[in-house]
Amino acid sequence: MLPAGPAALLANVRDRDPARPLLTHYDDATGERVELSATTLDNWVAKTANLLQDEFDVGPGSTVAVALPVHWQTAAVLLGVWSCGAAVLDTAAEDEDRLVGVDVVLAAQDRLPALEESAGDAELLGLSLHPLGAGMTGYAGPARDFALEVRTAGDRFVPYALPDPAAPGLLAGGLELGLGGLVEAAAELAGRLGLGPDDRVLVDERTATEAGPVAWLLAPLAVGASLVLCRNVDVERLPGRAATERVTATLGVRVDGVRELGRTGGEE
Repeated sequence: MLPAGPAALLANVRDRDPARPLLTHYDDATGERVELSATTLDNWVAKTANLLQDEFDVGPGSTVAVALPVHWQTAAVLLGVWSCGAAVLDTAAEDEDRLVGVDVVLAAQDRLPALEESAGDAELLGLSLHPLGAGMTGYAGPARDFALEVRTAGDRFVPYALPDPAAPGLLAGGLELGLGGLVEAAAELAGRLGLGPDDRVLVDERTATEAGPVAWLLAPLAVGASLVLCRNVDVERLPGRAATERVTATLGVRVDGVRELGRTGGEE
């Protein structure tokens, strides 16, 4: 069964160039650097989708709240939800009061205490966001540990029901996009930004959070570009990082000698 919606974007990149670095994640507060090829990210996505489908009955018609920062594991979670044909409720803006009708919540460990009060009957999964994918420590609440649960999930995902491109895919503020609409929006944005398959785009956490996953994740995937995600950015490190990672464009940060997306010829 062929992937539909945003999952198809990753499948296209994986089939075209499975071993090339696709997503590199830095955290300047911890010194973390994690690099994933298209094959490795696809494996994480498949495991996440299998966990959600088999353990939590996530599928078309389900809504999954994602309360996670911009992170490589967040990319896997988002694409895993969309692989199931479900809608993502983006709660990156710290809005815990919008969880009515949510089936599952995936949240960073530090956000779990607040979410335990507002999640209602939704299942809770907590993520430590450990660079090596380790589980949570020092947590004794009701949330299940994503890292422990996902390890035993299958490496190949086949949805029980084929995702409907017209079904809801992203709910963020007043915005609602269908699964097919996410793909269209990603391709349109990639075209406006002038992204191509040879681009390697450096994105900072602040910009990515404000712009949303269509900008920081799906637009690059739509054209096969690769990503360098940076959390807790130390701007003094960016020139060296851009050179080391062979960055060709930036989104939300300025590095001398590297084109800044959305700034050429005026506002985006």
